[in-house]
Amino acid sequence: MAEKNNNDNSRRDFIKKGVLAGAGTIFAGGLFSIAKTYAQTPQDTVKVLDQDGNLNEVDKSHLKEVGKEVNKELQASNRQGIPNKKWVMVIDLSKCRDARKCMDSCQDAHQLWTAKDGDGAKVQHHINVHVMNRGSEKGGYFMPRPCQHCDNPPCTKVCPVDATFKRNDGIVLIDNERCIGCRFCIAACPYSARTFNWFDPKNKEKYEDTPYNIELNVPQKQGTVSKCVFSADQIRVGKMPYCATACPNEVYWFGDQYEDAVTNGTSKETVRLSELLKDNAAYTLLPELGTKPSVYYLPEKNRLFPFEDYHKPSEEDTHHH
Repeated sequence: MAEKNNNDNSRRDFIKKGVLAGAGTIFAGGLFSIAKTYAQTPQDTVKVLDQDGNLNEVDKSHLKEVGKEVNKELQASNRQGIPNKKWVMVIDLSKCRDARKCMDSCQDAHQLWTAKDGDGAKVQHHINVHVMNRGSEKGGYFMPRPCQHCDNPPCTKVCPVDATFKRNDGIVLIDNERCIGCRFCIAACPYSARTFNWFDPKNKEKYEDTPYNIELNVPQKQGTVSKCVFSADQIRVGKMPYCATACPNEVYWFGDQYEDAVTNGTSKETVRLSELLKDNAAYTLLPELGTKPSVYYLPEKNRLFPFEDYHKPSEEDTHHH
């Protein structure tokens, strides 16, 4: 998808017209985010929605636009996909036993809070492993669910500032230097693959002087949306995604659809994508929606492990499931 010709001036003009960032928009100690574009009133006030959904009219002087100088060359490069590539992921449900190493690796790489940090209310996921229990007669299985990186993504179509976009190599990313926190994309995603940063990111001070990298989506920023990025920063340097290499059970395959080849993140075995999908009756989630996901699932046939709830989620984890 070609980048739209938006520049810093147009962004500032847009904000002046009343679209204010949930990212750092602070008034009376509260965080505001916009659900609609509101025109500035003659009294130099603006109308915003607070986190409880109440409409408030506030003096513009109480508001501030947050944003530091960014490496524009790096941003431009990050928005360009790797030429002649179409990245896909294949998840083998028969091999997942809820080890959750994929989640740990992803959270560590992307500055996300974990339950181990001592505050369950702050747990964030780019990928989550869901316990799919179909009843005692049939047993259950575990389903890792990242962003599906759809070929026809509804999330990108509703963003009013081109903060989320699809690259020509199939990866859907978010630019949190452009994100205004409206959360339209969260509402539009049928896979619940996006999360909102309600609080300061983990290790905020550590990353204060780090140039923002769209492909890594770090540093994270309060008041913006975050999601799985298919480890675009790793792919850029010829490596496998964080989740794929961290999994101890050969669950994840990743590769290029154009080359018809995917490699297992654990065993490093490379196979033909088309044969892997055909021979194992692969499927995608919610195909009836026409989103055309780039994540395929192999059914949990011939499970390598008996189904047990190894994780036994805590009350906090159950909320996020």
